[in-house]
Amino acid sequence: MERESMEFDVVIVGAGPSGLAAACRLMQISKDSGQELTVCVVEKGSEVGAHILSGAVFEPKVLDELFDDWRDKKAPLNTAVTDDEIYMLSSATDARAMPNSLVPKTMHNHGNYIISVGNLCRWLAERAEELGVEVFPGFPASELLFNEDGSVKGIQIGDMGVGEDGQPKDGYEPGMELHAKYTVFGEGCRGHLGKQLIEKFHLDNGKTAQHYGLGFKEIWTVPSEQHQLGKVVHTGGWPLTEGASGGGFMYHLENNQIAVGLIVDLNYKNPHLSPFDEFQRFKTHPVIAKTLTGGERIAYGARAITKGGLNSLPKLTFPGGMIIGCDAGTLNFAKIKGTHTAMKSGMLAAETLAQAMMAGVEAGKDLDCLQDRFDQSWLKEELYCSRNFGPAMHKFGTYLGGAFNFIDQNWFGGKLPVTLRDDKPDYAQMAEASAYSKIDYPKPDGKLSFDKLSSVYLSNTFHEEDQLCHLRLKDARIPIDVNLVKFDEPAQRYCPAGVYEIVEEAGEKTFVINGQNCIHCKTCDIKDPSQNITWVTPEGGGGPNYPNM
Repeated sequence: MERESMEFDVVIVGAGPSGLAAACRLMQISKDSGQELTVCVVEKGSEVGAHILSGAVFEPKVLDELFDDWRDKKAPLNTAVTDDEIYMLSSATDARAMPNSLVPKTMHNHGNYIISVGNLCRWLAERAEELGVEVFPGFPASELLFNEDGSVKGIQIGDMGVGEDGQPKDGYEPGMELHAKYTVFGEGCRGHLGKQLIEKFHLDNGKTAQHYGLGFKEIWTVPSEQHQLGKVVHTGGWPLTEGASGGGFMYHLENNQIAVGLIVDLNYKNPHLSPFDEFQRFKTHPVIAKTLTGGERIAYGARAITKGGLNSLPKLTFPGGMIIGCDAGTLNFAKIKGTHTAMKSGMLAAETLAQAMMAGVEAGKDLDCLQDRFDQSWLKEELYCSRNFGPAMHKFGTYLGGAFNFIDQNWFGGKLPVTLRDDKPDYAQMAEASAYSKIDYPKPDGKLSFDKLSSVYLSNTFHEEDQLCHLRLKDARIPIDVNLVKFDEPAQRYCPAGVYEIVEEAGEKTFVINGQNCIHCKTCDIKDPSQNITWVTPEGGGGPNYPNM
């Protein structure tokens, strides 16, 4: 098939913090030097920010570097942190407030802001377009394109108008090819092209297995007397017990709004565990419920988080391109923050690209000099100092791991002369169902806890009904013949959107994929114990439409 194509100096995949920061920095350098560059950003969401979900407490130092006049340009940093609280939840009713003197200093948030990362990305996209970047939302990058020498040539945009049977419908439109001297991948956690690149170019050789969490977030409007602007609350412990780990958060935004969420580490063992139902339980704890009671839930979403840190960070370059942000895994787990680090990785990539292209370096080369730039940056220093945080929690649990991290961060500044590692992938941690009892989760009360389908409704998720399913099974027999037998098919529970279910008719069990419910969290691609599910991009613009997450 003949496809139309467009040529650019740089194509950036993903209008998230890393991709947009890279685009802005490239064009700043271009204008400062007087050497023209053509840059485009493609985004699978229907608009910039539609698929962005994060807590989020933001560290603004990276914005100071990218736009030192961000205040004058009205960047959406409206809520400065005014108060920090951390609780250890020991049961469904009990909690203990942790004194600041016993909290790892990376968890202190003085000088930071509570923000919507989606709104920050919308603002960054406006700045990018002002600088001359072409931003194309609703155009998912579906395939990699390669030159004859094996270097990356660019990407192909997904076809439009393909039916569920894989055949073209009326109005079929083939996706365009975007060719570039260099292609930068900033797709976010578990990007499906980034995943292919890491495998093809062996970018993770010698690295610890990547690790992930599943982050839930809801936005509530609460009574004014229960709201304290700028307050940040973090929790550990309950309901994540018996081998599960993670933590909760509650952030007080403007307009009497609360962002509340739970991160569940995806290395949990019990296949009966439902991360969604753990989040619903979390909101009933008195520490959280006293703020939410009488309020109204107005938004819901979930997204996987790449949290392996420096130990798992792949090589960032390959012939013809780079991988940045959460696509690579630049989140600082010790701070539970990834936006500022993602943006910095994009800026470092942009500076490396601009230097190479303006020096006349031939297209398609492996610009591995990015590693030197990374090594000399505060990003490398920050990730190095947090390298033990996640492995300590995995190896020692919440309390002993927390004690280790307090000593490492507060006494040694993250430079304790030992490096902990967790080499076992999250999917391989899952035990067989027979080893655990089923969990009897309480029914949702419709006030603090809710069911999956009403939650998905609040995510504004939409996929064209008659389209090729974007959740692909390598072997259609595995869900019933293997996963159901050994693990009670955990996809029924780890998916936060009710995509997967087992249906029985006339004594025959069938694995059903409700792809139209998918909120693009990527958990199935990560946690399936048989590694049988592959997430790919659906038709353009499909998925959630988050207004301010």
